[in-house]
Formats: sequence, C-alpha cells, structure tokens
Amino acid sequence: MTVHLPNILPANFHPQSKVWIYQSNRLFSMVEIFEIETILEDFTDIWKSHGAQVKGFATILYGQFIILMADESQTGVGGCSTDSSVHIIKEIEKRFNLQMFNRELLAFWVKDKVQTIPLAQVAYAIENGLLDKDSLYFNNLVATKTDMEANWLQPISQSWLGKKYIK
Repeated sequence: MTVHLPNILPANFHPQSKVWIYQSNRLFSMVEIFEIETILEDFTDIWKSHGAQVKGFATILYGQFIILMADESQTGVGGCSTDSSVHIIKEIEKRFNLQMFNRELLAFWVKDKVQTIPLAQVAYAIENGLLDKDSLYFNNLVATKTDMEANWLQPISQSWLGKKYIK
C-alpha cells in the first residue's frame, strides 16, 4: 500500500513549497529512523535563510526517503540555507554509512515495497518483465509540494523512463 501524501505533508504549507527528496541506497533500521528523525527535527527547528527562520518540514517515507520541505511564502530559501540542508543530509549519510546522493539508483514500488535498481539495469528489468509500463517509479526530481503529491509516485509510462524504455 502506498502512502497518501496529502495526509502526511503539512496542510499549512503553501502548494509551491520547495521539496528535496533524498533516497537512501537501503532501508533504514527502526533505530536509525528514530535517530534521523531527531536530527531532521533539530535541523528544521533552527533552519535559517539570511537570518530569518525557514518554515521547514522533514520526514522519512517508506523507510528509505528523506523529504525536506521549505515553505517560501514567508522566507525564501537561498544558497546558504540550501547548502545547510545538503550538509545535514551528508552528515546523516556519513553517520549511518548510507548513500543519499546516488542518482544512478532508481526506486520503484514493486510487490508492495520499495525496490531499487541501478539505472544501467532498468532496460533488462523491463525486457524480462520485472518492471512494466504500469510499475510505479519514485520520481525524486519533483520540486514542489504540489508536484510531489501529483507526480512523485508515477507509472513508468508517464515518467522520463517511459520515453526511453517503453516501446
């Protein structure tokens, strides 16, 4: 079962709130989830942009994705504040021995769980029936809250992968 994002993402954030999705190369353990959630909560509590508090939100979804969101309707997020969010993800990556920036590792919802496949193996997975045009792909390139709610989890046929791999 997939999550219903409008029930999880904060309702009081502007629809155009900026979103960053960081996908881990593996599932987090429960202990790691509790520790990472605390790190993320501490970060969003002090997240600043040009001295002003950022209205931020962070969560872990599917035990493998860190979602950061900034509502820029009150305070815009500049380069330094974005850098600080990347820095906290890199700290998590190092502390828990994870890969959070591997853009060649794609995630799909298969048999009721997240499955990751290296980009180089997607064609093989499609040719051999492990994935098909209706398989759900996690599009981690979504940029806003609205875009995430509508397009984060999408059939391969509706993603850039469909144009490349589905005939």
